[in-house]
Amino acid sequence: MKQFEIAAIPGDGVGKEVVAAAEKVLHTAAEAHGGLSFSFTAFPWSCDYYLEHGKMMPEDGIHTLTQFEAVFLGAVGNPKLVPDHISLWGLLLKIRRELELSINMRPAKQMAGITSPLLHPNDFDFVVIRENSEGEYSEVGGRIHRGDDEIAIQNAVFTRKATERVMRFAFELAKKRRSHVTSATKSNGIYHAMPFWDEVFQQTAADYSGIETSSQHIDALAAFFVTRPETFDVIVASNLFGDILTDISSSLMGSIGIAPSANINPSGKYPSMFEPVHGSAPDIAGQGLANPIGQIWTAKLMLDHFGEEELGAKILDVMEQVTADGIKTRDIGGQSTTAEVTDEICSRLRKL
Repeated sequence: MKQFEIAAIPGDGVGKEVVAAAEKVLHTAAEAHGGLSFSFTAFPWSCDYYLEHGKMMPEDGIHTLTQFEAVFLGAVGNPKLVPDHISLWGLLLKIRRELELSINMRPAKQMAGITSPLLHPNDFDFVVIRENSEGEYSEVGGRIHRGDDEIAIQNAVFTRKATERVMRFAFELAKKRRSHVTSATKSNGIYHAMPFWDEVFQQTAADYSGIETSSQHIDALAAFFVTRPETFDVIVASNLFGDILTDISSSLMGSIGIAPSANINPSGKYPSMFEPVHGSAPDIAGQGLANPIGQIWTAKLMLDHFGEEELGAKILDVMEQVTADGIKTRDIGGQSTTAEVTDEICSRLRKL
């Protein structure tokens, strides 16, 4: 029997609830499927941990995570207790950088039983592949002077290695889907970085003759996400552009609470990390209102990463059956609790 060793970091707020829900679904799916199992080791790293220890995770935390096959994260942040720049840079972004999670993958689709705030004649189903390690989110820059003469400099850093790596990941994914890759650019306004991005995209595309391509400026692309999302398959974007586009796609689906995310180490040198797009939502924490779909869909991405794509597909199918039958949390128009949605998914998995 295959057993996957997973580091679980529930984090803050509703993270604790949805991670527990997704773990229950994974255990149920493994029992129904047979031949595999999951072992979760929980780590209490969070804003509460920071208040007690003065840091978001212990000094050897990254080394500890390298001993596992994947990291399963809930949510990070409680701005009333710890400033966001401390909580994010001390845990989430630290893990992304030090485990070299250079690829961020965020799928979006029109799910059965969930009404998008923008009605579309055709279902949409696309994936945004976001460069996750540099670009506009680099740490290069600084501040000088104070008062009227104060200057802040933020340098966007684009390396050929990272740019080509994320593009090749997108093209390889497109080969398994509908064979189309869209590049998000802004070469008509960003003088150096985006023409470079375009050049690498064209050079990379030359190695994938069977894949259709297009290049769209980010402002127009954001509008097309709203007006014709069904036309997209795989979108590859820089760190900032990918972040913006995936918030739009989450809204298109009907709630950020159902949006999944995977942070991939493409070399396999370190474990990859899987987290939903939503935040910690401290205003509803502990009330049973949190939507577990985002974390469960994230678990499906983790299964895909492990090569268990058939089981992952079954979980996604069952989730859509449940939402189609109206068993939904309040954020997507239902009245069910976190536990009720989770239990219904588990019940249907047992019947497969």
